[in-house]
Amino acid sequence: MQLGTRWTFGQEAPASLPSVVTEAVRSVEAEVTAGGSDATGWRWTLTWLEGKPVVELDDGTTVTYQPASALGPESATIRSADDEDDEGAF
Repeated sequence: MQLGTRWTFGQEAPASLPSVVTEAVRSVEAEVTAGGSDATGWRWTLTWLEGKPVVELDDGTTVTYQPASALGPESATIRSADDEDDEGAF
């Protein structure tokens, strides 16, 4: 069993995250900052589902992890809270 954690927007993500997830988190933070949103007090929540990290920002943005498989390399998918159809991949 793996326990989750929380950390403040803009701070270092937990070292236990795959690098592709950390890159996705940084990308979301850069986009929020560039968009002029006030993220003061926002936090990330890390949970583990079936051994894979799921990271959610207070605004509902979610980063999920897909490990490497026969179907492709490892990746992280970003789903924006604003638009259910808006997805980005790393």
